[in-house]
Amino acid sequence: MRIKRLYLFLIKSYLGTFLATFFICLFVVLMQFLWKYVDELVGKGLEISVLAQFFYYAALSLVPMALPLAILLSSLMTFGNFGERLELLAMKAAGISLFRIMRPFIAFIALVCVGAFFFSNNAMPVIQTKLYTLLYSMRQKTPDVDIPEGSFYRGISGYNIYVREKDPKRQLMKNLMIYDFSNGFENAQVMAADSGRMSVSADKRTLILDLYSGESFENLRNQSNSMVTVPYRRESFAFKEVLIDFDSNFSMADASVASNKYMAKDLTALTASVDSIQQKVDSLAQHNFMEYRGNYFNRSVYDFKPISRDSLDSYEEYDISELWKSLSLDERRRIFDRFISWADRQKAGEEFSAMESSTLSRSMRRHDIERHRKFTLSFACLVFFFIGAPLGAIIRKGGLGMPVVISVVLFVIYYIIDNMGYKMAREGVWHVWCGIWMSTAILFPFGVFLTYQAATDRIVSLSEIGVVKEIVKFFKKWKKEKQDASNSLKAAE
Repeated sequence: MRIKRLYLFLIKSYLGTFLATFFICLFVVLMQFLWKYVDELVGKGLEISVLAQFFYYAALSLVPMALPLAILLSSLMTFGNFGERLELLAMKAAGISLFRIMRPFIAFIALVCVGAFFFSNNAMPVIQTKLYTLLYSMRQKTPDVDIPEGSFYRGISGYNIYVREKDPKRQLMKNLMIYDFSNGFENAQVMAADSGRMSVSADKRTLILDLYSGESFENLRNQSNSMVTVPYRRESFAFKEVLIDFDSNFSMADASVASNKYMAKDLTALTASVDSIQQKVDSLAQHNFMEYRGNYFNRSVYDFKPISRDSLDSYEEYDISELWKSLSLDERRRIFDRFISWADRQKAGEEFSAMESSTLSRSMRRHDIERHRKFTLSFACLVFFFIGAPLGAIIRKGGLGMPVVISVVLFVIYYIIDNMGYKMAREGVWHVWCGIWMSTAILFPFGVFLTYQAATDRIVSLSEIGVVKEIVKFFKKWKKEKQDASNSLKAAE
């Protein structure tokens, strides 16, 4: 009963910290994500419901990045608080080992890891599909018209608009110049007006431009049968209404635009896709090899010389140099032309085959990377717990000071290693499993080392941890040498 009450106390102490740190980490990574896609959001007049969907799916898609960091920070803070309040010391004095103290946490993290796997395998494909479709639709959305002063505006397809001055109170644009290239450059129309107003139709599919006191000039080349003189039309007007096709409505694209993407598939579909693409790669490689062997090793001189094969069948042996000398200059030129034409065709074929093979291989690696990532999230959560919990017991510092600094440093190291491995695997420099699992493989021994050191009470302060200890020694030695040099300089003076 005493142990059960202790476990209940430990879990209660951890859950609040874990939830708080998770939402904080999720907010931080969400802000970084939104900064990346700020150009897709600004200036397009998107509705609040569309932005809310975007924030919702973006936050869910960033759970795999925020969850390991939250586990690391919450574990470090919880065990740091236990050590700072001497609760960890009291439990050890009562004969409870560190592994027994960590038992309820390990059970909870194991549940989190299992949930993370199912979330990554079942929920993430749906979330990524929704997010990709939403981003695609937002990119297709026509931006709102905001014509600047003193520069040409090219945000409307087929039109260049220049406004010298704007009167916001009267909603009036002054000294307008409009270049209409919607019917082609040869049939351009130029309009200049003293002032004008711009509005959007009720269905948001047409831009209405009211122009006052101006002139228009239009080429009529399509009505001319002569290339020497081109008729044109010049018009002066007091008022002119120009209608421009401008669909500013937001329409959600069909989900099929992302249905075949690697991020929209679960583990079973990814495995089937990897096997299917691998068969295509092998088949293409075999086809290219057979074609290469046929093109380069089964060719004979009869394919290129301008004499018939029958005329040479009567000769058992012949000298190529003598045959070449016997040809005329025109025949030699034709042979060179055929050789160059054949080489160009072979080069184009090889380049196309290489491009096709490279595209298939890249797609297969992306699918394989996504398949491995279904598991790396769960293992990263487990590894970060076995780093954060013993490290918190070692440094015995709670709160948001030292734990946050250490967590950020460790997560940045993990992120750099993971990103490097991902890029190496994506480009085919390393095997996919090697690149994707590299960060976990590097940090796992570090977690085992810290857990062993904390369980055996071999480390009593942060300054005694391996690399940190050496760094402290280096700076102490450097400071002592600098002080000795300064003292020697003063003595010499």
